[in-house]
Amino acid sequence: MSATAIPMQTHRLPSPALQRFAWGVLVYFIAVILWGGLVRATGSGAGCGEHWPLCNGTVMQHSPRADTMIEFTHRITSGISFFSVVALLVWTFAATVRGHLARAAAVAAVAFTVIEAALGAFLVKLGLTAQSRSPLRAPYLALHLTNTLLLLAALTLTAHFLGRRTGFMRNKVRMTAPFVGIASLTIVLVVGVTGSLAALGDTLFPPSSLGAAFAQDLSSTSEWLVRWRWTHPTVAFLASVFLIWLLVRAAQRRSHWDNRALSALVLILLALQYVLGILDVAFLAPVWLQILHLLGADILWAAIVVLAARLTIEPAEGEARA
Repeated sequence: MSATAIPMQTHRLPSPALQRFAWGVLVYFIAVILWGGLVRATGSGAGCGEHWPLCNGTVMQHSPRADTMIEFTHRITSGISFFSVVALLVWTFAATVRGHLARAAAVAAVAFTVIEAALGAFLVKLGLTAQSRSPLRAPYLALHLTNTLLLLAALTLTAHFLGRRTGFMRNKVRMTAPFVGIASLTIVLVVGVTGSLAALGDTLFPPSSLGAAFAQDLSSTSEWLVRWRWTHPTVAFLASVFLIWLLVRAAQRRSHWDNRALSALVLILLALQYVLGILDVAFLAPVWLQILHLLGADILWAAIVVLAARLTIEPAEGEARA
């Protein structure tokens, strides 16, 4: 009697619908973040007064001002984002097995979403909106943006792991050069924080001309947020040197995935950010250009997160190639 072959254990892959939904949630969150940037750039953060979650103490707004509509819309879209990320969590747990990396990323996404809502609420309650020049506003904004980027990273990783055919189980992956991946994400996060503070300075202390902007940057009598603006392009330049080295390393390195196309995409996005940054300075940071610059930053951040995940979390030896 011949021995019966026992098939290897396989893991059910998430449906394409779930993968599309995960990427769709990420896109929606980026749209909400862009609207939040519009709230900040237009000084509409106080459009609902110091009421939260209600707007001016009511649900329905009668004859609202423009800033009220901008802020109220942001609150509504933010509320929808919470339900969408919870739906993603539930669907991910239903469609994957225990140990799937997408589960951990989805849990993190919900946690960061809750923190994001709490930070937004305190932002309103503390009056750190509109034209507020409180000393607390800058560090609070830095904290807020850090959480936002971590939220986007969690959503990106959820979608990325749901799309993997191999290397998605916790006990079947190996970590390779984790310091490089963590360092690259940390550096980009610092660039984002300095950029948010520079944008806040442009909002609170808008220059009348390009010459006046440079004079403000160098003047010892200017507010520290204005004198801080030079740090963003400086940090961005230093970060780009490291990122270009990382991209070259990723393109040349032999790994489970071919990272050349993704590395090229990150390089293009990085160059585009430089162009938008220069235009932002040259045209004195108009609102539409600030939002476009923010969009490019969010897309670049998501691409770097995926590249870092590919470089640092690979299938263990013996795992079949996708």
